[in-house]
Amino acid sequence: MKSFMFISILKAGFLLVCILRFPAFCEDLQTVTFLPQWTHQAQFAGYYVAVQKGFYQKRGIDLRMLPGGPDSPPADMLIRRKTDFTTLFLSDAIMLRSKGVDLVNVAQIGQKSGFILVARKSSHIFSPKDLNGKRISLWSDFQIQPQAFFRLHQIQVTTVPQTYTINLFLQGGVDAACAMWYNEYHTLLNSGVNADELTTFFFDQYGLNFPEDGVYCMREMLNKNDRTCRNFVDASLEGWRYAFDHPNEAIDIVMIYVQEAHIGTNRVHQQWMLDRIRDISLINGSSDSMGILSKDDYQTVAQEVKAGGMIDNIPNFNEFYAPCLDDSL
Repeated sequence: MKSFMFISILKAGFLLVCILRFPAFCEDLQTVTFLPQWTHQAQFAGYYVAVQKGFYQKRGIDLRMLPGGPDSPPADMLIRRKTDFTTLFLSDAIMLRSKGVDLVNVAQIGQKSGFILVARKSSHIFSPKDLNGKRISLWSDFQIQPQAFFRLHQIQVTTVPQTYTINLFLQGGVDAACAMWYNEYHTLLNSGVNADELTTFFFDQYGLNFPEDGVYCMREMLNKNDRTCRNFVDASLEGWRYAFDHPNEAIDIVMIYVQEAHIGTNRVHQQWMLDRIRDISLINGSSDSMGILSKDDYQTVAQEVKAGGMIDNIPNFNEFYAPCLDDSL
């Protein structure tokens, strides 16, 4: 109840700031909905910051943040017009576009893949070839990248389903497991596993860079509301830049959303997540490329999705990617 009152007071305060500082924008705010692809966490810190700092409001947007998670599949919500914008992994978006879903990428936030395989050195796994014949747990929704990795190194593995936890790996049920560098990997460290006990395979270091979180909307939305799309992207990027420049304040804001949603986590884990999201979103520490989708990365992902039998034809890059970026930022 206290957290609800706190966040309500904050929202009211920021609306008052908006009215006082940006009266022209606040006279006729346009309601826009946004769905993060998962439950509240620092993976989406830039959007929360943009809300709380008034970045959307000053661009004429009243942003309604929808609750993400397993009950709100982002692609389904977008297709059914239940949200104006959502975040998706690039590989998922390419498959949807290939199947005729007329979505567009309006900004690519993640520039490098945070998806890794982790293995114990005690299992004598030090290089890709050491995975040959091993048991590896994979998430059902994210198999394209590891399968491409196995093909690249010509190794055969036994795959088993991986749930939302890393427990099977911790209990010794598999030799290697999937992990996000910004999430499950840190969970392993917090579970008492030392970093030097692990062998990590970062897919982007093996020529398989699959940029992940991008911002998507339906083409219909873009065609009818081009300026709104640009305003949304500009405000979101401003939120991300502010979050990376003011990490402590950003985590304060993240924790408001986390606590309001009663999510079991802690500040230390969310700080780790924000730091790693920064690593995969900024190239050499610069935000200059944030928001831009590399054509080379797109082709790498699309070709591997096709090689994996998930699509028959690669969608045209120029039809898939419609950047809504302000060059002055």
